[in-house]
Amino acid sequence: MSGTGRPTVAVIGAGTIGLGWITLFLGHGLDVRVNSRRPEARSVVLEGLRTFVPTLPGGAGLDPEELLERITFEPDVTRAVEGVDVVQENAPEDLPLKQELYRLIGEAAPGQALLLSSTSTLLPDAMGERMKDSGRLVVGHPFNSPHIVPLVEVVGGERTDPDAIARAVGFYRSVDRTPVVLRRPIARFVANRLQSALLQESIHLVREGVVTMEELDTVVTRSIGLRWSTIGPFHSFHLGGGEGGLRKWLGHLGVGLEKSWAELGSPRMTEETIDALGSEAERLFGGTTYAHLCRERDLRHRAVLDALAAVGAERGDAEPGSAS
Repeated sequence: MSGTGRPTVAVIGAGTIGLGWITLFLGHGLDVRVNSRRPEARSVVLEGLRTFVPTLPGGAGLDPEELLERITFEPDVTRAVEGVDVVQENAPEDLPLKQELYRLIGEAAPGQALLLSSTSTLLPDAMGERMKDSGRLVVGHPFNSPHIVPLVEVVGGERTDPDAIARAVGFYRSVDRTPVVLRRPIARFVANRLQSALLQESIHLVREGVVTMEELDTVVTRSIGLRWSTIGPFHSFHLGGGEGGLRKWLGHLGVGLEKSWAELGSPRMTEETIDALGSEAERLFGGTTYAHLCRERDLRHRAVLDALAAVGAERGDAEPGSAS
């Protein structure tokens, strides 16, 4: 605990994900120590708070300038983690870099501190290879934006202490996240694998000229995106089977389903493909600032979460991750 009696979290890195975590932790009354070598880190974080705080659940009355007073900036990683209760690391997806980083963190952070990584691709055993005790290193992978989207994928490795996983789950619940523990480690985890599968076919359909990028986004947001914001794929297809449920649906359409999987596209990420997709995205979304796009995205996410919370409140089981 810090001298204030509030838990202290060291946030390693002040990029997009780091800024979201900083906003969330401050909004829940935690003290934050930011580790960044960028000389302009303070102004970057303040600008991030100004962008994200208005969309934070319960953040309407919070002043970014006042929140900034609960942040300590420390460019040296070993000093940044001294005496903290939690470390949330957001360094680039570079395995040797993270291995050296966790060697330093493991030596400097208190023995009881939670060591959490926002990595979206790497596994804890690999990242902790140079640590004396990698059993307390746990992946806590969020979805952008961490201060809005409730999911955190909690991933351990063969050397991970089960108590560290349990404590990570408790910590994320304390800041109103929805942790899901993967039952075994797998590269890129669950949410990104699902997202990647949809992105693969999305790129294929656009490149084949079936729909434009804008039309594809409309198809998703006006159909499966809407559906999946309320119930998951298995729940949805169970309802699609009528009274017979998922068993009936799979039995009736299973053969055709296998055929449809074989027909899915496999687009190549050539320079031409990247340039074509990049140019179209810049045409569609480049007419406004990044901060404005983020704010609009987060307001829409909040609207969905708040609506679900209202429905849940009527049943007495408010949705996690929504405004209280």
